[in-house]
Amino acid sequence: MYFAALLARTEDGWEASDTELDDVETLSDLADLAREASPDEDTVLVLIEQEEGWFGVVRVDGEEDPRVYVSDAAAAARSSYGEILLTDELLGREPGDDGTDLDALDLDGTEDGEPDDEDADDGAATPGSADAVPHGPVGDAQVLEDLGVSEKELRSMTGDAVNEIADALGASEVLETVR
Repeated sequence: MYFAALLARTEDGWEASDTELDDVETLSDLADLAREASPDEDTVLVLIEQEEGWFGVVRVDGEEDPRVYVSDAAAAARSSYGEILLTDELLGREPGDDGTDLDALDLDGTEDGEPDDEDADDGAATPGSADAVPHGPVGDAQVLEDLGVSEKELRSMTGDAVNEIADALGASEVLETVR
């Protein structure tokens, strides 16, 4: 089960709203959704959690690029919501790099893409597959540092991380209203 919420910091404290991610396809879409929650360009946090699996924090400060932290990249990679957060940049890959090494391919001019009999599939793992995503946390573990959640605290969170983050920010009551 997934839960996603927006926490927008205002002059009066934190405001929470639940959010539907079905129409969000990219991190840029998610950042735009967060910016809409705060017309004054205040800090907005998008908290996403898959129960007993992984959690992610996306921080948007005005027009700055979003900062992202994902607790377990391999678990998130198996989720459509996690795939939104796991950009090439976050995973340390070149944009558009699916892991295929063109220099390693046999480009012998075979027509219509038909393989030579010698080049039959040997069952090797495909580079760039889900196995290439690291197990464990990725991203900016200091994303909440100035808000009172240290890197060490963030990395140690499990299970109900969204509530733990909201407690640390003093926003648990407003988060509870949208849960």
